[in-house]
Amino acid sequence: MRVTVVGSGDAFGSGGRFQTCIALGPDDTQAASHTLIDCGATSAVALKQQGFDLNRIETVLVTHLHGDHFGGIVFLILDGQFRRRSIDLTVIGPPGTQQRLEEAMEASFPGSTQVTRRFAVRVLEHQERTLRVTGRFTAVPFEVRHASGAPSYAIRVEDADNGACIAYSGDTEWTDALLDAAQGTDLFLCEGYAPGPVRWHMDLATLEGQRGRLETRRLILTHLSPTALEADLSGWDIAHDGLAITI
Repeated sequence: MRVTVVGSGDAFGSGGRFQTCIALGPDDTQAASHTLIDCGATSAVALKQQGFDLNRIETVLVTHLHGDHFGGIVFLILDGQFRRRSIDLTVIGPPGTQQRLEEAMEASFPGSTQVTRRFAVRVLEHQERTLRVTGRFTAVPFEVRHASGAPSYAIRVEDADNGACIAYSGDTEWTDALLDAAQGTDLFLCEGYAPGPVRWHMDLATLEGQRGRLETRRLILTHLSPTALEADLSGWDIAHDGLAITI
C-alpha cells in the first residue's frame, strides 16, 4: 500500500498546507484506482499538483462533515463530469452525508445535483465499528469526539492484498476509541492540532501522555494549527504535503 498525505493542513491552510486528504493505492498515481480518506475543499488542486488522475479515484472515506474534510468531493464530481469520467464514485461517510453533499453542491453550483453524468455517485453511511469492503481495501470507522453536525470518526483501513494497515484519527479530542483504531497498525496518522487543550481537537500534551498506549508501528502528526507549527516538535514525526510512504 502506498500512503500519500496529499494534504496535511488544518481548515485554514496554516503553513501553506493543503486541507486534509490521504490517498491510498499503488505506487503509480495514474495507472490504477485510488481510495481517499477525506477530501478537503483544496484537495482537487493538491491531487493534480501531485500527479493524481482524479478520474481514477473510486472511493472517498469521510471522517466527518466539515468542509476541510469533505468539501472537495463537490469538485471531484464536477471535474469528472467535465473530463468525461466513466468510473463510478463511492462516497462513504457519516449519517447525513448524502444530504450534506447535495446541499454543498447546490450552494456552490446551483443545479449541479440535477445533471445526468456518465458515472454514478453512490453515497453510503458508516456503521460504527462495522467493516466495509471498498475494492482493494477494507475500512472500519470508530466514533470519536468532534462536533460536526453528525457523528465523527477515526478510520482504519487494511489492504486485502498484503495486510498493510493504517488509521487516521480524523479531528477529535482524546478518546480511547483511538486505541482500538490504531491497534496493530503499520501507520497511525493522528491530528496534532495545538500544543495545549482545544475543545474537539487533539492537543500535543494529551497525545504525549497517551502515546505509550498506542499500539502502532509509526505515529505521524497531521492537521497542525499555527500554534502547533510554531511549537517545539522535536521528538514528533510530522506529515507534510506530498509525504509518500510505502507499507
